[in-house]
Amino acid sequence: MMLQITVIIVNWNGKAYLMQCLDALRRQTVQEVVAVMVVDNGSTDGSLDAVRQQFPEATVIALKKNLGFAAASNVAIRSVQTDYIALLNNDAIAHPLWLENLVMALELYPQAGFAASRMLYAHNHNIIDRAGDGYTTAGAGSLRGRGQPANAYDRPEWIFGACAGAALYRTSMFLDIGLFDEDFFLLYEDVDLSFRAQLKGYKCCYVPEAVVYHMASRSIGYDSPISVYYGHRNLEWVYFQNMPFSLIVRTIVGHLAYNVAAFAYFAIKGYAEIYLRAKQDSFNLSKTVTDKRRKIQMDRRVKDSYIWNLLEKEHMFPRLTRRLKV
Repeated sequence: MMLQITVIIVNWNGKAYLMQCLDALRRQTVQEVVAVMVVDNGSTDGSLDAVRQQFPEATVIALKKNLGFAAASNVAIRSVQTDYIALLNNDAIAHPLWLENLVMALELYPQAGFAASRMLYAHNHNIIDRAGDGYTTAGAGSLRGRGQPANAYDRPEWIFGACAGAALYRTSMFLDIGLFDEDFFLLYEDVDLSFRAQLKGYKCCYVPEAVVYHMASRSIGYDSPISVYYGHRNLEWVYFQNMPFSLIVRTIVGHLAYNVAAFAYFAIKGYAEIYLRAKQDSFNLSKTVTDKRRKIQMDRRVKDSYIWNLLEKEHMFPRLTRRLKV
């Protein structure tokens, strides 16, 4: 039987949980059609030796330095020959039926270019980490279902996008829309990819039966300086590169209000300087962003109304409340 799926795992000093991730992949019900690739971002914790010794079936790509999630993923994607590409975080443990259910969804819905998983917390399988990605009318990504009971998002549906920590993509979609934007380094690169896919008419299906257990934010942490900087720099790039002009007009006030609220929150946490530097750096590349925007908007195939109907209403207070509980 021909290999149909390549699972790509990007790793950076994740030996402590990477072994669990790879062990779970060995128990997938579609094992005979799966190839596994580990892309290592210059780890120094013995990750590569452990993979080679314990999981010789995995292909290892050893990078000399940390290129970030986007570039490392792209290195692997460029070498893939299979019909489907799955991306899985090194701190995610996949249920044995994870891949089978994702593939079944894309086989069932030819209009879907990619599929999102139901990600539950590894320390509490009764709570959702996220059920795919959303995007709001304030021009910000949203984590669908975070903190809700595991059975709250139990029906398949069309959604904005997929978290690249546990998702399946048609290889043909990457060939059409392009790979991850390597300028992002990490964070929001999957939101950007989802937006570009939607603009070209590739739908995303949420597959609740495709379950992974996620040890969330083990690498960069919640509200760490790294996550604040890259998250809020890249947020601007996603918005200004992808949002159709007529929808910028409808959302810019909400986007500015979101940024003001976010600044107040991070200032209280002592990250005001980092937050402002993120915004400054996002606009330092305004020409690059403008050039990318021109190409993205010229290539899009859907109407503005289609994108508008994908957006969720921004609820800042519940978002803040959820963050304070983390």
